[in-house]
Amino acid sequence: MKSDTDSGQNNKKALIYRARIVALFLFVFAIMVFGKLIQVQYYAKFKGKTWAEYAEKNDLKLDTIPAMRGSIFSSDGSLLATSLPYYYVGFDTKVADSTYFYDNVDQLARLLVKNFGENTFDGYKDKLIRYRKSKSKRYLRLKNKEIGYLEREKVKEWPFFARAKKGGGGKFEMIYKRYKPFSPMADRTIGGTDPKSGRGYIGIEASFDKKLEGKDGINWVELVEGGIKIPVGDNLNIQPETGKDIYTTLDMTFQDMAEIALRRKLTEAQADFGCVIVMEVATGEIRAMANLTKRPDDKYEEVFNYALAGSTDPGSTFKLPTMMALLEETKMDPNKVTVNTGTGSIRFRGLSINDSKRGGHGILTAAQVFEKSSNIGVHLLMQRYFFSKPDKYLGYLKQFHLTEPTGIHMKGENPPYIKNRSSKQWNNYSLTFMSYGYEMRMTPLQTLAMYNAVANDGYWVRPMVVREIRSAEKVEDKILPYVSEKPICSPETLRKIKIMLEGVVEHGSAKNIKTDLYRIAGKTGTAQKLINGVHTAGKYYTSFAGYFPANKPKYSCIVIIDTPRGAKENYLLYAGSVAAPVFKEVADRIYAHDVSIQKTQKDTTSGEDKLVKWAGRTSDLKVIGEELKLAPLPENAQEYTAGSVIARNKTKWKSRTIESKDIPDLQGMPMRDALYILENKGFRVTFKGSGKVVGQSLPPGSNKSGLKTILLTLQ
Repeated sequence: MKSDTDSGQNNKKALIYRARIVALFLFVFAIMVFGKLIQVQYYAKFKGKTWAEYAEKNDLKLDTIPAMRGSIFSSDGSLLATSLPYYYVGFDTKVADSTYFYDNVDQLARLLVKNFGENTFDGYKDKLIRYRKSKSKRYLRLKNKEIGYLEREKVKEWPFFARAKKGGGGKFEMIYKRYKPFSPMADRTIGGTDPKSGRGYIGIEASFDKKLEGKDGINWVELVEGGIKIPVGDNLNIQPETGKDIYTTLDMTFQDMAEIALRRKLTEAQADFGCVIVMEVATGEIRAMANLTKRPDDKYEEVFNYALAGSTDPGSTFKLPTMMALLEETKMDPNKVTVNTGTGSIRFRGLSINDSKRGGHGILTAAQVFEKSSNIGVHLLMQRYFFSKPDKYLGYLKQFHLTEPTGIHMKGENPPYIKNRSSKQWNNYSLTFMSYGYEMRMTPLQTLAMYNAVANDGYWVRPMVVREIRSAEKVEDKILPYVSEKPICSPETLRKIKIMLEGVVEHGSAKNIKTDLYRIAGKTGTAQKLINGVHTAGKYYTSFAGYFPANKPKYSCIVIIDTPRGAKENYLLYAGSVAAPVFKEVADRIYAHDVSIQKTQKDTTSGEDKLVKWAGRTSDLKVIGEELKLAPLPENAQEYTAGSVIARNKTKWKSRTIESKDIPDLQGMPMRDALYILENKGFRVTFKGSGKVVGQSLPPGSNKSGLKTILLTLQ
């Protein structure tokens, strides 16, 4: 017992001894730092004066040196936003000795006239000499606007700048400007920075501002007339640390596809705004997020992020969770349970419930209710199974992850508003209205997350737009996909609802977007807009949410078109005619681009030699040729090349001119290259078949017809 006590006392003494050693070390270190500050302030000299002497004159101060903000990259490493250095060109007229000044002032004035042109030769020279002789002025900016890095390198060779370190007087005041190479694409998603503070205020720039901003440095600056701060000396006291780089999940090829299709439809429909989101099913990685708003000049720009913050009644896309709740609760066979929807209009407690089809649908199965988007049918099913237990229905909505935000790592997501029975807004009609997407608020992203969960075999995935945070090439933080541990519904419900989602496209409200190349599953949504407290016919918020290929989903997508106009008939303003075609156009382009989801083509070639022709980017064909050990391409080949081969020793290459023709020759090109070329020339592209281009509706050469739509035949 005594030995234990002695041991404890010895340990205590050892700890006290170590603490005293550490305290002594810190004290000595503090004395050294204090001594260094005294030495720098009162003994170290710059331009013949101590720093204390400068401080007494109040023209020298410590100031922050802004850090270079980190960059933002796409999923393939393409630069989306970065900070570029720019420079104000300044001149301290009293630094150079008199002989050097007067020997070189004429040459400087001539260079200023030639390169900057903001004054005459005499004007520049007189001002330089006037500042030189002035008792109150000494420093002036030689150009009102800043210059770039390459121009700065030229200016560094001018007199006064070439000998800046030896007392020439030439100065560069560096600032950073944000540059977005793909702008205006995805502007709202990438975000922006405040010109004054440099801080991010929207999008990824704001959401990851702390990571991007870096750490400012500290340096002595000299205050000159006009409040301009001139760095003093070459070495910064504390070096600024560059911000971290953000690597996103965005694919700018997909973004381009989404924006082109969305802009075309918005313009055609004279709509107020629109949104497209493309997401990878298994990971929740967002590949494209397009948000376009109609401006006063009738052009469409990225002004507001509807994907994150555009909360509104979702309309009939919400029939998906309603039907899933019915299936979960009743275990019904949707092909055997029927309701009579009558002639398209019924009364319920004084309320009129209508279907969009004139004359109504009559008797429908539950599956047909969903596929044809019958409001009456959904109401009757809800009345039959949930009116006596509304809390059960609301519980399913929570189970489907519809009552909470998605939690995407971006600022600005509006939370969903799903009423419960304790809400003051709850009334006798709430259950009916909610069942087909009214009296609630959801964003397009929240709706898409629900459809994505169905595509992902019932497992809900959090949408994500940032994949990694890096410092230089070192990965400092990796954001992994979040997938729920449990599925949102039973396998049987999932099987039934998937068939019904495909049925919408096969023979339901979106059968106009059916394609033989691959299967689409999804649901239309047409909600009357709430104007002055009244849901108004003819003013619609249209949407289509779904996934593809339906048999093995890789991508989910939602399209929003708000307030389409110009149609003679109301049904032409519904989602099936407005939003669904945009979904198909985006899906078609992704299908043509992503070979991993394309159907495998059977090899029908015989063992005999056969002439093969193809065309594409020269860089791609060079890699293919080297891999297949074909004859090398000509060294002077242009950007695109056509090739033919009948055997390895019989390969022919020929450069193909693209830019000089209104309509280029696309024969032999893959769909990806053909789409890129034509869309950059302003054509709307449709296609049939798969493989390489074997035919085009508009012949190569001058576009005498003036048509801007072209049909490509692939084989």
